[in-house]
Amino acid sequence: MELSTGKIEFGTEQSSLLATLSPGKRTRLRRLLYDYGPGEGTLLFLPIDQGIEHGPRDFFPNPASKDPEYQFRLAAEAGYSAIACGYGMAIKYYPSYAGQVPLLLKLNSKTDVPPSEEAFSPCNASVEDAVRLGADAVGYTLYVGSPKQSDDFIQLGKVRQDCDQYGMPLVIWAYPRGRDIERKGGQNSLYAIDYAARVAMEMGADVVKLNMPKIDSEKDKDAPAPYNEMEVTQEEAIRHAVESAGRALVVLSGGSRIDDDKLLEQTRMIMEAGGSGVIFGRNVWQREWNEAVRIVEQIKETLIKSRTRIP
Repeated sequence: MELSTGKIEFGTEQSSLLATLSPGKRTRLRRLLYDYGPGEGTLLFLPIDQGIEHGPRDFFPNPASKDPEYQFRLAAEAGYSAIACGYGMAIKYYPSYAGQVPLLLKLNSKTDVPPSEEAFSPCNASVEDAVRLGADAVGYTLYVGSPKQSDDFIQLGKVRQDCDQYGMPLVIWAYPRGRDIERKGGQNSLYAIDYAARVAMEMGADVVKLNMPKIDSEKDKDAPAPYNEMEVTQEEAIRHAVESAGRALVVLSGGSRIDDDKLLEQTRMIMEAGGSGVIFGRNVWQREWNEAVRIVEQIKETLIKSRTRIP
């Protein structure tokens, strides 16, 4: 079954996110979009929450990256829009880089030791912490579809209220998880990613962070209709998710390290499908310094050249 994937007309007054935001949110988000990183309305985030989410194993490919100083220096000197990390790392390392690169404070986290059947990530920091640290945005991981999602929605609702009170942009890491998602095509299916994008927007996200949807004809047969019959390209799948997020901006992750050509092609597809940027961690800091700086420059060039949406 082939479905048409109509193209959103981006860049109009009607589709502008910034025009709808409070002055506090608009000021902070504009800094990320225009004053730091590639600029010109794009986003390039460097996440360094893998130590708690995955454990130290992610640092083995580049031992220098085990020292958080490596990522903070890289974010500042290579020119990222923001560095995303938890409270403990922010309080210990960010003071040396305040004013050089914006902070995106992650408010909740968990380890990957327990299974993901009933995923839930409790808060260990607050929006007030973010204000005190000088952050320009906060991040929240939402596990869409988890049996614990009722608790997740309540916790996120309180975070969203604080974001509105303090004028703090809210970035939602929208991750499909749980035993029920796995029965419906899996956490990386278009059905799951598309659904997560919409839920995050409707829960109050200003920016939605998504994983790349994966096209798997066998697993997709288990997805609800019409996803079980859809035939889409990778770029069309991304566009579906971007459209489902409405006026919220969308950034996609790179996941595990891939080669340069694939990374840059993925960046191009994301931007041409209406995305606003990328959040690349392991694909950058698992490289030695000179190689990391070089690929960041190429990513930034691709973001600008392929941009199709004005925020």
